[in-house]
Parts: sequence; structure tokens; C-alpha cells
Amino acid sequence: MTLTLERGGSASASSRALFPKGPSFTLEDFSNKDFIVRDFVDSLAETAVPASRRSGPAFSAFDPKPLIRSFENALRQLGTLSNELQEKESELLSQVRRAEIQHDQTLETLGRKLDQSMAQFEALDLTLNNPTPANGSSNANGNGASRSGPDGGGNVAVQIGEKLEELDRKRRKAQDATFLIQCWTEVSESGQLTSLEEIQRQGGPENKVRCAVIARQLMRISQRLDPLSWSQSNGFRGNGATNGVAAAARRHNTREVLEKFSELLEQDLLKQFNNSYRRQNFDDMMECARVLYDFNSGASVIAAFVNQHQFFIDRDQLITDEVTTDGETWEQLADPDSDPPGVEPSLQSLVDEVKIVMQEESFIIKRAFPYYETVLSKFIQRVFQQSIQQRLEMVLDKALTISSLAFLRSLHASRSYISALVEDLKTHGLTEHPEPCSAQISQTLDQQLEELFVPYLVGNSYIDREKKSLEEMYNSLLFKFTLFHSRRKKAPTGFMAAIAQQGTQLLATAKDAYTERLESSDLTPTQKAMMLRVAGLQDNSSNKNDIEVTEQDGILNVASAKRMIIWLAESVRRALEMGSASDTPKDVNALLNLLLTSMGQVYVETALDAALEKATSQENVKTEPDLSYLPRVRPAVTITNLMSRFITTVLIRLAESNTTVRRHMEAQAKVAIEATERKTNAVMKNTMDVAVNWVTKTLAQQKKVDFRPKDNDLEGLVDSLQTPTCQAICTFLSAKVAAQTGRAVDGQNLEMFSSELAVAVHRLLFEHFKKFPVNATGGLMVTKDIAKYVSTMKDWPLSKDVEHTVEMLTEVGYLFIIGPEALRERSRNLAAGATSGTASIARKLLKADFKAFVQRRDDSSSVGIQSVLAGL
Repeated sequence: MTLTLERGGSASASSRALFPKGPSFTLEDFSNKDFIVRDFVDSLAETAVPASRRSGPAFSAFDPKPLIRSFENALRQLGTLSNELQEKESELLSQVRRAEIQHDQTLETLGRKLDQSMAQFEALDLTLNNPTPANGSSNANGNGASRSGPDGGGNVAVQIGEKLEELDRKRRKAQDATFLIQCWTEVSESGQLTSLEEIQRQGGPENKVRCAVIARQLMRISQRLDPLSWSQSNGFRGNGATNGVAAAARRHNTREVLEKFSELLEQDLLKQFNNSYRRQNFDDMMECARVLYDFNSGASVIAAFVNQHQFFIDRDQLITDEVTTDGETWEQLADPDSDPPGVEPSLQSLVDEVKIVMQEESFIIKRAFPYYETVLSKFIQRVFQQSIQQRLEMVLDKALTISSLAFLRSLHASRSYISALVEDLKTHGLTEHPEPCSAQISQTLDQQLEELFVPYLVGNSYIDREKKSLEEMYNSLLFKFTLFHSRRKKAPTGFMAAIAQQGTQLLATAKDAYTERLESSDLTPTQKAMMLRVAGLQDNSSNKNDIEVTEQDGILNVASAKRMIIWLAESVRRALEMGSASDTPKDVNALLNLLLTSMGQVYVETALDAALEKATSQENVKTEPDLSYLPRVRPAVTITNLMSRFITTVLIRLAESNTTVRRHMEAQAKVAIEATERKTNAVMKNTMDVAVNWVTKTLAQQKKVDFRPKDNDLEGLVDSLQTPTCQAICTFLSAKVAAQTGRAVDGQNLEMFSSELAVAVHRLLFEHFKKFPVNATGGLMVTKDIAKYVSTMKDWPLSKDVEHTVEMLTEVGYLFIIGPEALRERSRNLAAGATSGTASIARKLLKADFKAFVQRRDDSSSVGIQSVLAGL
């Protein structure tokens, strides 16, 4: 705000007034955006007090008069300004009302004119589209204009336009025909194309297209009118003229002239296309590509674009580079116990670069070619067939020099990574981005991927490689096992030798296959080292006769079986991802056969055969039987369960699409599992026979006087708890049979075996105590022996029925020590039965058995005992 303030005490005495003037201000002072009311009032107060008084003593009296005069003056000016402001506001309101009235009048005028224009348009539209009556009629504007005739109006205009267009086409066609004849005359008579070259020199896409079209038409004319240039005889007449034109007039070879012109035109267009590509002039590239399509369906421009691409130039320089993966990675690839390291780095780098280049170039291809899908298909073919295929072959050739497993892992990793590339390109869309790829491009990508791996997947070549690799690893892992059992001394004749004959042949085959492969000349050093390491051999121990094996090498190992299943699972995964869905059942069937042969027959059944032979050899030994073979049954059962579960949950499920193959696999697995179960059962049955035979032989060594001790033997009997026979049998049953059986089977199988063995021992003891006379002191020994037998058998996991049967032996012991009255009481609970053959498995004693036991007592001839027996 600018205030003009005149204060008293001015420097000029001539300008000093008697009373100081108040401040003066205008409307502009209040229009300033920096105006503040408080500052304005403060300025009024400051100007009201003279300067001499403001600088006077601080204790001077306050004089309000200057302030009153200053504020009164300001109020008078503000009132004046307010009046002026009201007048201006009234004037502006009047102007606004006048402008609104004028605006409404203008809108009304324009509305009327618009209605008139629309009415005129409708009248014109009706006139053009509907013929007017013959006698005429006035138009919508009432100007009296009329049309006559049935063909008037719009139909006439349309007909006239069509005729004009037809005439224009005929005119252009005539001009083109004239120019074509002119060009043919030039090329046939002078061997030149002056007119066509003139058009070419004019430049421009349209002229080049016209040159291409005319050149192609001239080619057809030359084929018909100048067959000599094409080494043909078609079209000649008998008088030596060709279609009415003298042969002498054809002094020039029109074919060569036209081909030369077309070639120059094509080279010119290709050069222009390349220049436009470097300048990123996509519109010009599009025109050149469209013209070149008329020459050879665009083959030349597509070849120029693809062959001269910087990606192929750079990659051609690098394609001779060796595969530079470190040795540790290759060893990891060849190690079956290590996880595959993935795709080879140089191939991975190439595939990653291909992904970027394809996405970038598809954008250029779509803008530069009208037939962009064809160009993109050629580009994809070149990328896969040249760059990717060459690098893939180098990687696989290198992997093949390492080991067969390294080759399979490299092939699988490469297939997976390139398949991921194809899926990424489909999802990206390439020329259709951001939409997915078109059907043609998707088909091209799938076809290139399939052709890339066809040499490795044709027929049964891939699954045969998988089987060969697994066989080598299995034979290596089981070499010491097969070598041990091949050296094991077998029974020369007998039933078991006939049963084990097939297993022996398989052992020999597996062992010989390993040694032959190890001595093969085409075996790579890395694979040989792997086979030796898996087999647990040294490099200098290739001669099988020098290899030392121990008893531990011939025992089943669950960890080894798990390794075999893990290796097989990896092969199944590769076969599933590499092969087609229709080949999967056949492939898993082949792998199933290998598993059943290597793990089922060579490994598990061989160990069971060895255990069975050992058990058979222990049936009639003179010394205490050796049951150390029994623990070998436990890993056989565990491995069989693992194998069965893997077959059921993995292999057979993968074959569900082929019912025939699936049923065949189920039958094969069932036969193999049943064969293992039969051999396991045979081992356990023979073990029971061994135990029963030894118990029978030991019971036969019981002395007659053991239960009729003399008076001078009482001190020794008091010190001994059981008879030597009882102690020997119980020690054998608990320390050997029960302990070794618990390490062989468990659960229900252990309960069934223990129950059957307890029943057999119970039967032997039941008959055993009927053979010996017992006196009063001997009855105590019988009771102690029976208590020991019962406690020994009750420590086994028995069924409830068998446990009751075993406890019945205690009742037998009481029969030798209780008196006549107690015998009579017990005789009342006897079971009916004429024979004692079923007494050993009955819950109650039979009368015949009761009588047989009581009659072995020394006091059986007493009156009390005889009365009990007579009461039966």
C-alpha cells in the first residue's frame, strides 16, 4: 500500500501548514494483496502525532486531539470511497444485465438458424434418396424447386458415381496396358527398359511397387511371346513366327534383360531396407518388405534381415568356444549321490540372451514387415537350429565324455531350461505382446523344441540309456555283494540248489557285467572312478580274483536299497519330463523290470537264499544250531516293503493311462513280492524246524533219574533250580531263538512265529513228562522245570490262546506233587476226550493225559491215587 502522508515539521518552511493534513488514499491502496488493517490503523496513529512531540520527553501529557482529527479525516475519505464503490457496482450490474439479454437473443437467433439448417438437410436427404413425382413438388423451403423422372435423386447420383469409377478404372487399365506394351516394345526391340527405369529413378514406394508389378507382368509376356529366351518351343507356328510376330524382330534376350532389371531392383530395395533398418525407419522398411514380397514371397528380404542380424554375427564368433565348465561340476554331474547342478553355464547364457533378443526383435519385426509372423517363424528357426542346437550338441558331447549319467542329467537340464524359454516366449506374446503368442508362432516354438531333442529321444534310445546307466550303478553298488555270494559254498545237490539256480545265474550275470564294463575301452576315466567308488574298490583292484570280501559285504543294507530307489526315482522323473505321455507307461514298465531284477532277485532273494541254505544246513547239526543268519531277514522285509511301496505309489500310477501295461506291471510286482514272501516264510519255517529239532534232541538227553533222585542227592537238588536239560533248552530258546527272531521280524509276524514255536515246544514238553517216573522229591524238580519253561515262553509275544495253553503246563507240574484229595478235585475239571493228541492245544487237560501223568508218580499204586483214577 502506498500512502501519501503530509506531516508537520517538514524540512521546507514554505510548505509547512498551520494544521497538518491527514493521510490521503484511494481504492487502489485497499486492492493491494499485502493490505493489513492493523498496519493501516497504526499508520494513521503515527501520522496524527507531530514528530516534535513524538521525540519529546516521555512524561509529557497525552493529547488525543490529533488522533481524533486524523481518524475523522480518514472516516470522511472512507465514506467517499464507499460511495464511489457503490456507484461502480451499480454500473457493472447494469452492464451484466444488458450482456445477458444480448446473449439470450444471440442464442435464440442461432437456434433458429440451426433448425433451418437441419430442415434443409432433411429435405436434401429425402430428395437424394426418394425419387420425386413426375409432376414435380416443392421442396421443404418452399422455393418451388422440383425434380422429374423416375431415376432422379440419390439413385441417379450413385449410378453416375459408379460409372465414373468404372470409367476411371478402364482409363487406368488402358494406361497401364499402354505403358506395358511400350515397355515390352522397348525390351524386345532395343533390349532396354528406359520407361521403367525412369519410373524407378523417380523413387518413392509407390513407384517401386509399380516397377515390381510391371516387371513381373513383363516376365509372363516374355515367357509367352519370346520362348527362345526361355529355351522353349511353345507358341511357334508353322511359318516360323511366334504369335504373329516375326522371329527376326526378337533380336534381344528379353529374359536376361528382365531378370537383370528385377535383380537390380531387388538389390536396390534390399539396400534401402538395410539402410532404413539402421535408421530405425520402420515405415520405409514396411514398404520395401511389401514390394519385395512380389518378387519371391519376401524370401530375399527375410534372409537379409535374419542372416545379417548382429546376434548371429556375434554368436558365430563364439560358437567355436569350448565348454568351460569346471571339473568339479562335471564330477558332480557324474556322481549319482549328488544333486544335479543344473544347466551348463554357457548354454544358460545363450538361452537367456535368446530370450531378450526374441522379445526385442519381435517388436521390430511387427513394425517392419506386413507378413511379420512368417519373418518371426524364420527367425525362431534360425535361432534354434543354428545357435541353440550347436551349443547344445557341444554340451552333450562334452557330457558324454564324462559319463552316461552326466549325459542324461545334462540332457534333462537343457531340455527343462529350453522348455522354460519356450513357455516364457509364449506368455510374453512376442509380436502379440502383451497378449499370448498366436497359434502359428506357438506351433513353431513347439516344433523347434521337439526337433532339437528328436535325435536323443527317437524310439527307445532314451529309455535304453536310462536303463544302461542304472544297470551300471546297480552293478557297481552290488558288486561286492554278488562277489561274496558267488564265492559262497553252496550245497551241490538237493531241492534248495534247484530253487536257487536262477538266482545264481543272475548273480553271475550281474558280476560279469560289472567287470566287463570296468574293463571296457570306451569307459571314460570319470565314469570308471565313479563305478569303483560306488563299489568300494580301489583302482588297482580290477581283477575280481584279487578282491577281498567279508561277511559284512554279503549282508543286506537298507541304506543301499534307498540309494537304488533314489537313483531310480531320478530316472523316472527324467523319463517323465523328457518323453511323451503316451510313452510313459512303457518307460516305467522297463524301469520296473530293472528294479525287480536288481533289487528283488539279485539283492533280496539272493540274501534270502543264503539264509535259507544256512537254515537248512542247521536242521540236523550235532552241536547247538547257529541262528546268526536270522537277522538278515529284517532288512529283506524292509527293503521289500520299500520296493513295493515305490512300485505302487509311483510306477504303477504313472502307467494308469495304459490299462494293459498297468495290469502287466501289477502282475509282475505281485509275483516278485510273493516270491520274496515265500522265501522269507521258508527261512522262518526252517528256523522253527531247527529250534524244534534241537529241543527234541536236548529233551532226549534227559536222564531217567532226574525226577527220581536218591536221598543222598537231595543236597545237590536243593542247590540247583532246574535240571541241566531244562537249563540248556531255556537258554537256547531265550538267548538264541527269541533274541535272533526279534532281530529278524517284528509285530504280528513275530507274534505268529513265537506262538507257533511255543505250541510246538509245549507239545514236546507235554509228551516229555509222560515218559519219566517221578517220586516225591522229583515232583519238585518237575515243577521247577515246568515253571522255567513257562516263564521262558511267556516272555515271547504270544497270542492269548497260546498263552493260556502254555500256562496249562503249570497244572501238569502240580499233578506230580499234590495229594489224592487235590487230585480228585482237579479231576472234576478235566475235558472229555479219548486221545491225548489234542491235549497240547486244549485249555483243559484230557482225562487220558491226566491219567498218563498221574500213573508216572511212584505212589500211583496207593489206595488214594487208585481211587482217583478209578473215578475217571
